[in-house]
Amino acid sequence: MNEKEIAEIRKRLKHDKNNITKLYGCYVSSNKEIKNEFTQTVGLIPLETNEMLFGMIKKTLSGRVGKNLHDIAFRTEQVGASDEHKLLMTLRDSELQNEEAVHELYEKIVNSYPSDEDYLIILGCDKYDLPNFSKNDETMEDDSTEVFRYIICCVCPIRLTKTMLGFSNADNTFGNVGADNTVSAPEIGFMFPSFDDRSTNIYNALYYTKSTDENYQTVIDTLFNTEVLMPASEQKETFQSLIAETAGDDCNYELMQNVHGHITEMIAEHKNAKADEDLSVGKTEMKKILSECGVSEDNISKFDEQYDNSFGEKTSFDPQNIIDTKNFEI
Repeated sequence: MNEKEIAEIRKRLKHDKNNITKLYGCYVSSNKEIKNEFTQTVGLIPLETNEMLFGMIKKTLSGRVGKNLHDIAFRTEQVGASDEHKLLMTLRDSELQNEEAVHELYEKIVNSYPSDEDYLIILGCDKYDLPNFSKNDETMEDDSTEVFRYIICCVCPIRLTKTMLGFSNADNTFGNVGADNTVSAPEIGFMFPSFDDRSTNIYNALYYTKSTDENYQTVIDTLFNTEVLMPASEQKETFQSLIAETAGDDCNYELMQNVHGHITEMIAEHKNAKADEDLSVGKTEMKKILSECGVSEDNISKFDEQYDNSFGEKTSFDPQNIIDTKNFEI
């Protein structure tokens, strides 16, 4: 999914925009025990609480693609045949009405998500009657060709607030406001299936992590049985080390500054072009940049070999993960 497609789904995650009629979930204690499971009818939740709740769920589709939002691509042999894909399809096709499948998902998350605090797992299923758009990007409400049905899941820590000073207007006195449990923003979450080219893609899912230092690979292994790109902060460190190790005598302050400049220019050109597709760079693009910056053919060959070991031969990533366009530092 690109940023434009994600934004279209994000706009739906408001209390009065989506077709989510019920929210499902469970409360998990710090010792990995499911304390209770719940089903909440959205229409019976007070408006203010409703808005806050969907605002929380919407955070599962926040951040930048490649940094907080990661594309999960199932292998061809997984689709329709593997246990992990069958579970996700059952959850979606039953619109979360299959209690056994819902509970199985809870158990998978509880057994794989490393947490030393209480948290909530929240689930919803939405049906989006896809409108077509005119050439001027105006919605054509009466020209729908597909219903996009998807599930969204988020894991939200429960944290105890501090005791605070309060003031009672009725009694005209100060007093303590007691500590209480509050629901925090999601740490992880996912959406299945993907909304690619504004259509259903059961071969992919979208995975969210609040942290750019940790992608919770154990959760990915359990839910999807696949791998995603290393965390964004690790990508930057790995990239810098890769150049330092392979550029040899070519590696100096000037080279790193030139590489930074080339990538910054690439990002700016893509932004100005207002392309629908998100920008990504891989080994081919990076070898070209190094060549333009004066790195020798021998050292580019070393980079070619080591890139496969560090990232993977066919791996590409968001260039904004490996440089800061506003600052240059080594």
